[in-house]
Amino acid sequence: MLSVLVIGYVWPEPNSSAAGSHMLSLLRLYKQQGWEVTFASPAQTTEHMINLDDEGIAHCNIQLNSDCFDQFVSDLNPNIVMFDRFMMEEQFGWRVEKNCPNALRILDTEDLQCLRNARHQAVKQNRDITLTDLYSDLAKREIAAIYRSDLSLIISDYETELLKNQFSVPEQQFHHLPFMLNLDKLPHQVQSFEERTHFMMIGNFRHAPNWDSVLEMQRLWPQIRQHLKERGETNAELHIWGSYPPPKATALNNPKTGFLIKGWAEDAYDTFKSARVCLAPLRFGAGIKGKLLDAMVCGTPSITTSIGSEGMLSDPSLWPGAIADSDDAFIEAAVELYLDQQAWQRAQQNNKALLKDRYDGCQTGPALISRIKALLESLEQHRLQNFTGAMLNHHSIKSTQYMSQWITAKNKLESTLENQEKS
Repeated sequence: MLSVLVIGYVWPEPNSSAAGSHMLSLLRLYKQQGWEVTFASPAQTTEHMINLDDEGIAHCNIQLNSDCFDQFVSDLNPNIVMFDRFMMEEQFGWRVEKNCPNALRILDTEDLQCLRNARHQAVKQNRDITLTDLYSDLAKREIAAIYRSDLSLIISDYETELLKNQFSVPEQQFHHLPFMLNLDKLPHQVQSFEERTHFMMIGNFRHAPNWDSVLEMQRLWPQIRQHLKERGETNAELHIWGSYPPPKATALNNPKTGFLIKGWAEDAYDTFKSARVCLAPLRFGAGIKGKLLDAMVCGTPSITTSIGSEGMLSDPSLWPGAIADSDDAFIEAAVELYLDQQAWQRAQQNNKALLKDRYDGCQTGPALISRIKALLESLEQHRLQNFTGAMLNHHSIKSTQYMSQWITAKNKLESTLENQEKS
């Protein structure tokens, strides 16, 4: 029986974010193989985290910059260690290599944070993205972590092309893994056009692209509402859902204008199934967008941008709704899709084919397991083909190791001094 250790940046919250849902699908995939799975994280537990006991997954808290992790991972002696985002590889990767050198090291990127950050910088300055934005210090850290790992999971094919063509990462170092859906458990029937009302948005408010899209809709909503009124629709509202709404978000709640901050959604699917149109005016971001995939699952046509739809399908003309990159196009699409039943039904018809084509977990899950097993059987040869990663492990990671060891020694000294003062 293989043993898997997953080191999480945060505890999985599948109802709060796409990243949490994706992580849970990976944990369940590993459990389905009969593997022993342990989830460990230095993050604080949260009210919305999944109950891992119910999943049969062992779990524990670990500390940053602490030698106690060395003993923990040595005792566990996993065959596979998966890092949740590159920051966890930076923090714990060298310790895993030191104590479990034969463990397969996998990096789950969730999305390329260097790409999201570069786009954010460009948006803040109201300009196009440049190579200077992309080749940031964050990119150097993230790409280095990809090289140091034996395999990196990349959720978007746009990002696999970026790694290959822009950063010259060999294809042997990464694996394209979109969200994995169990299509047999998805709703077979969804609510009709007449049974649905209102627009909706959803997303964790702590995620910068989501908050930016809320502000975008605050700007666009009065025009959408006015156009709807001119065509006889006076009751439409925009319901904005998401976990952890800050005071600056709740302050935007305005029942008079139909701009409603709803907060936490107990069941995201129920929220999607009751809405007529999903709006996602994303101006920056990376990866693929779980909210738009959920909209497809629930038969809810969506309007988003090129950034929002990126990596989600091969032919943009098949988008189940509309892709609009200008204010006027977004407003027009929102009004038409909300009022035109035939256009709405045509958009909805594209959903099943798109889900089957790219997000069938019965296909993508086994493909990942097959890749992992092949690497376990040829790990030494695989690493010999990755000289850049070996070089980075030998040199670059030493700075992280020595900094961590310095912090560990500093913490020990402070603890000793505190105990002496108390005595």
